[in-house]
Amino acid sequence: MKFIRVPAYAKVNLRLEILGRRTDGYHELRTIFQSITLHDTLVLETTRKPGIDLRIVGNTQLAGEPGQENLVYRALHHLSNELGFRRGVSAVLTKRIPVGRGLGGGSSDAAAALTGLLRLAGKRIDAARLAEIASGLGADVPFFLYGGRALGIGRGDEIYPLPDVPRRAMLVVSPHDIAVPTKEAYLWIANGLAQRLTKQPAATKLWRFCALCWSPQGGALSNNFEAAVFPRYPRLGAIKRELLRQGAAEASLAGSGSAVFGVFQNPAMARRAARAFPNDQVFTCSTFSRAEYRRKLGGPDFA
Repeated sequence: MKFIRVPAYAKVNLRLEILGRRTDGYHELRTIFQSITLHDTLVLETTRKPGIDLRIVGNTQLAGEPGQENLVYRALHHLSNELGFRRGVSAVLTKRIPVGRGLGGGSSDAAAALTGLLRLAGKRIDAARLAEIASGLGADVPFFLYGGRALGIGRGDEIYPLPDVPRRAMLVVSPHDIAVPTKEAYLWIANGLAQRLTKQPAATKLWRFCALCWSPQGGALSNNFEAAVFPRYPRLGAIKRELLRQGAAEASLAGSGSAVFGVFQNPAMARRAARAFPNDQVFTCSTFSRAEYRRKLGGPDFA
């Protein structure tokens, strides 16, 4: 039987601005995504038995949930129907990206399933259609089809590639005992933060954000969720301060949390800083470019 192995890389948000609630109930975002080397691994194999068999290792909670609810299963099911692929698929997902920490692991797994199935089936699909399928699975999923550094607007599902910036060493700190519910974080924004965000003229904010997008250094880190999340989870603010005390040039909440990441001058500094968090899960990693991302995923799989 034919099989392939696909890495599913995490992301951080270098900038994340929430502009307000849309008429469809979602929030209008402006964000800069950046791929990092922390990753899950998805192995796909064709089988004689029809259907999709998904097994998850490395996370007991996900392993105990119904497979049909997992984004990998849904991605494989949807794209199999789209392609008319009738072979059975065995999928083994090895989790390393912590779940519910703002690092995009589930969305990245789904994108890996889409690109992996295309390779497994030896087929291609129109890029716009694949992005549409990805968006239907989750707002972040389209970004993980391309990786690197990119602007996300709308719900975060409209993706525009940005120039890559120099590689940066990072330390990601994932507290074991804190998980920030994304829906609740948006409610906290809606219950007061949105008004404070919109006091500045929209045009000024837009031009400032555009300038940051094209900066060769990428601009300073910023995440609007911090103002809503840190007061409710003071330890996350403390982790950010400790990262800066340990030598991080910058630090920020990852997505809506609860992971916090710091940017360091080199990997050795990041590894030394990791010792300051003995009770948390820590990952030393780095950013990487869109071209490298595509090579690691196995090259373009859609037209």
